[in-house]
Amino acid sequence: MKKYKLILLIFCLVFSRFGYCQMISEAKIKQAADEKLFDAILNLQQFLRLKNDGNYTDQIEKNRKWCDSVFTSLNFKTSQISTDGPPLLYAEKVFHKNAKSVLFYLQIDGQPVDSTAWFQPHPFEPVLKEKKDGKWTIINFDNLRKDIDMDWRIFARSASDSKGPALSFISALQILQSKKIKPEFNIKVIMDFQEELGSPHLPKAVRENKSLLEAEMLFIMDGTRHLSNLPTLTYGARGIATATIQVFGPSYGLHSGQYGNFAPNPVFEAAKMIGGLKDEEGKVTIPGFYDGVQLSEKEKLLLAKIPENMDSIKSNLGIAKPEAVAETYQEALQYPSLNVRGLKAAWTGKEVRTIIPSEVIVEIDMRLVPETTAERQMNLLKSYVQDYGYHLVDSIPTKEERGRYSKLASFTYRVGSVPFRTEMDSPIGEFLNRAMQKVFGNEIVNMRTTGGSQPMAPFIKTLDIPAVSIRIPNPDNNIHGPNENLRIGNYREGIISCLAVLTEPLN
Repeated sequence: MKKYKLILLIFCLVFSRFGYCQMISEAKIKQAADEKLFDAILNLQQFLRLKNDGNYTDQIEKNRKWCDSVFTSLNFKTSQISTDGPPLLYAEKVFHKNAKSVLFYLQIDGQPVDSTAWFQPHPFEPVLKEKKDGKWTIINFDNLRKDIDMDWRIFARSASDSKGPALSFISALQILQSKKIKPEFNIKVIMDFQEELGSPHLPKAVRENKSLLEAEMLFIMDGTRHLSNLPTLTYGARGIATATIQVFGPSYGLHSGQYGNFAPNPVFEAAKMIGGLKDEEGKVTIPGFYDGVQLSEKEKLLLAKIPENMDSIKSNLGIAKPEAVAETYQEALQYPSLNVRGLKAAWTGKEVRTIIPSEVIVEIDMRLVPETTAERQMNLLKSYVQDYGYHLVDSIPTKEERGRYSKLASFTYRVGSVPFRTEMDSPIGEFLNRAMQKVFGNEIVNMRTTGGSQPMAPFIKTLDIPAVSIRIPNPDNNIHGPNENLRIGNYREGIISCLAVLTEPLN
């Protein structure tokens, strides 16, 4: 390692006058991040106030304008990439003529919110909280002027997914600009405002702008860290496909006293069908569901290096026993999954009423791996429903269909992100580990894949480049749920990570 640093130092001294290599030490990187941290937190606070549900064009436009102004102030050339829906925002800056380029992906939109479930005035009015006696308590942002506790957290929609990571990258660029330090490569940035909707227009946009987006590699500023909360690099993501199964009962809701014991309640058969999707060990029972997925001994050894304690994981999740799809949590992420994400039949709580419901709606999501395509998995699920005895219809059953079939249902599905995987021992992995080790030593986690989904396949397939996700948010960030949050210490380390990457020579 000492020999490597000496050679690098000589190289930089020789070529620094050309602007290609500007050494910045671990101490200076961390000092620069600490100097900028207060301003970076206030910038994030401002950014989080912008509502960002990708279903609403007015919200998208406000976020697009904000991002455009930020990158313009950094002397990036910005432009809109037209799509069949809302445009994407593109930013580019050439630091060195004829140098290689790196593409950064930023997700700007967030999940919808239920304001009543948040422990603060509004999800889009960020609050700062500290933990006292096991409870999170709101404190004034002015406390940051005195001293910054790294365990304080910012609570707001998209604090962790993914405006926090985006601002970590932007803050690092602002620091380098203020210190007149040029990154070691040219930078291209693509900003996506409908990632939570599956980025429906992204694949076509990438194909139509292939030359514009051409780069050496892709860095994804999105995703949660490993459970250890150590700096994390993730080399793949599972894809996603969703299905809606609508099980039909009587033509309308029936009085349970009048018609109980006579009119079948569709919930019972639907429950049996759903329950049969998994065995007692938690494995999906659909024939062929896991076909094609195999882990080599080498891959199992790499996964085993990731620091995890099964007892701690079970305790943190509040479960007594994990599903037996694989031997470890990391190995389980390498397989496709099936989840019932929603279930509706009549009413509950104060709205409950004594009726036999007319329908049951079952919402399912599947996480996919490269070996299992969405179409194959969904056809397997559809066949399972039919084999269970359901006659499938395209819409509300006709009177004739109701009179002929005792089991009626409809089946529709939608394909979201496609899975991707980059080899862990590839040049992009070596580059990122070199950069991260510069500031974190060996306290880095390299994960083969994440359980979530990211719309990276269009870039990888069209541009023929590798992609790795630089993970920043704390694992207990309530991603997608109420009270989403970002730990201040993670935000700081995110800025440090970006500074390390941006100042690392690209061989």
